[in-house]
Amino acid sequence: MTEKEAKMFIGREKELKRLNAMYQSDRLEVAVIYGRRRIGKTTLINEFCKGKRTIFFAAMENSVEINLEMLSNAIAETETGSEAGVVYCSFADAFIKIREMALSERLLFVIDEYPYLAKSEPGISSLLRNFLDHQFRESRLFLILCGSSMSFMENQVLGYQSPLYGRGTGQFKILPFDYMDTGRWFPEYTSEEKAVMYGVTGGVPLYLEQFSPDRTIRENLLDVLFHNNAMLFEEPANLLKQELREPATYNAIISAIASGKTKLSEISGTVGLESSLCSKYIGNLITLGIVKRETPVTEPNSRRPIYELEDFFFRFWYTFVPPNMSAIVSDRMERIYASAVENRLHDYMGRVFEKMCRDYLLFYEDDLPVHIQSIGQWWGGNPVTRKQTQINVVAISSESKSAIIGSCKFRNEKLPISELRLMQEYARVMGGFEKYYYFFFSKDGFADALRQERDERKLRLIALDEMYRMSVLE
Repeated sequence: MTEKEAKMFIGREKELKRLNAMYQSDRLEVAVIYGRRRIGKTTLINEFCKGKRTIFFAAMENSVEINLEMLSNAIAETETGSEAGVVYCSFADAFIKIREMALSERLLFVIDEYPYLAKSEPGISSLLRNFLDHQFRESRLFLILCGSSMSFMENQVLGYQSPLYGRGTGQFKILPFDYMDTGRWFPEYTSEEKAVMYGVTGGVPLYLEQFSPDRTIRENLLDVLFHNNAMLFEEPANLLKQELREPATYNAIISAIASGKTKLSEISGTVGLESSLCSKYIGNLITLGIVKRETPVTEPNSRRPIYELEDFFFRFWYTFVPPNMSAIVSDRMERIYASAVENRLHDYMGRVFEKMCRDYLLFYEDDLPVHIQSIGQWWGGNPVTRKQTQINVVAISSESKSAIIGSCKFRNEKLPISELRLMQEYARVMGGFEKYYYFFFSKDGFADALRQERDERKLRLIALDEMYRMSVLE
């Protein structure tokens, strides 16, 4: 495997281990693998299939006849002595052949982009169910259904109303890499540079592939994003066009959220939609993993949610590309990069760092003073100051009535002792817990006065470098 190929599988060790365990069972297995585009599903499957007898059928958004021909060719490529160019009369005939091939020897049968096949042949799910329940049952087949349409895979493959409901023996929702695995793509970068690259790419493999670890962040961004021929320059627009029917409306909603409009009323007012209709559009963006709905962590059923951009690449693009569009298309970004991008990165990284800190607590939950039941952020009114209070990181445990409160600062300054006093006040405002533990995260470390207050039980200080030194894979 080349170095580039190896990088493709950073962060996918758990999925590969589980797939290989299923393969070793030597009985009928059905794995459902899904996730948004660009996330590396097909690459994961290709890695898993290496050295294994495999029929790989990539369904196309085409006619049923074309897809049947493609499947016939895939079978011919795998079956020794099979005559190329022979097209089966039906999918049922093709499945009978696959059953025959899987009777005496383990066989992987991959249907990539299964939603395309189901669109061209509406009865395919029912046909597959019948084969899984009968003809395939005594075979050594390992079937993989893969798809990028999140709603289709969750509702029409995994959902209760699906003909395939209950037939899967393993399901894999493929997510972006976390900050730790993203950092492994850039082994020579500093911790700050690794964090910034996580904030730029959101850990999406296809985006990470475009950036060279041998170049600076500035060089990478100018080459990959900040000119009108760059590979990622039109990526958000292209993705919205591929996934959604009204990309202009979705673009307006994302722009509103990126500008700081987080309440439904604010977003709908900015876009010019009724709240109920706007909510439906936002729901589709949530399904795609572009937007997330958040409530105070202590109030999961709150009717005052906020909406934020969950996809950091979208957030970075909408923060830095539209305001600089004239400079980008006129090829002037190199001249203004320092003022337009570099000097604003620390402010941009605030939300990204909060996510990193929450993930850090989940990585090392075994070392925490509480068992995490839920984690997120909290906000609410301060009855004394009559101002809004917000705590960036809150991890709660209802069993012990304890909470971890975290403060996260991605700044060129050491965190002062005043931050502890402020968090203690915020804890009183939030209320509801008997014990509070304080976890402070800082890019540039901590003031001496705050260090003197450090207590591994009640107050922990975690610098950015430490967040990267402690690899969860060790």
